[in-house]
Amino acid sequence: MNLVEIRPPAYDVVLDIAYATPRNITGKPVYARPGCYLHPAAAEKLALAVAIARPFGLKLKIFDAFRPSEAQWVLWKARPDPEFLSDPRKGSPHSRGVALDLTLADAAGRELDMGTGFDAFTPLSRHAVTDGIAVEAQKNRLVLLGIMTSAGWDFYKNEWWHYQLFDARSYPLLSDRDLPQPMMPR
Repeated sequence: MNLVEIRPPAYDVVLDIAYATPRNITGKPVYARPGCYLHPAAAEKLALAVAIARPFGLKLKIFDAFRPSEAQWVLWKARPDPEFLSDPRKGSPHSRGVALDLTLADAAGRELDMGTGFDAFTPLSRHAVTDGIAVEAQKNRLVLLGIMTSAGWDFYKNEWWHYQLFDARSYPLLSDRDLPQPMMPR
């Protein structure tokens, strides 16, 4: 499978690949290098989402896209919580190259308030929650939801940051070996 590398200037996005940093649920880098890849079908829908966001002065800031199956195991071992992580035995939409974890940013690349951070494994991260989330953050979540669903993405109800293709489970699972350059530590 040839995954599409997502990076500026071909894609007008902000990249902040969280699992290449210690700012994630493991407390250490999961990836040896930051990489952002998607299945061609997902890359096409991302381009549409970018185009929808642009007239509003907004950018998409991506925290994760394709996640090698090996990385899914690392995350699962750190926090085996099926409310927020796919069991790697079943496979994640990320490990199929058809999911994104992202937020909205202004034209300068500054993140908008979403009420919680990325990968906040808490009920406050759910799309439908309003208690405990500022009105501005609720609006920002709805704007992100509108952009992404208008571009053909499905959402995961427990994570305001997670979007995937509607038929995500129909795509094959991929591993680090499927990348042109590995992301996982050797």
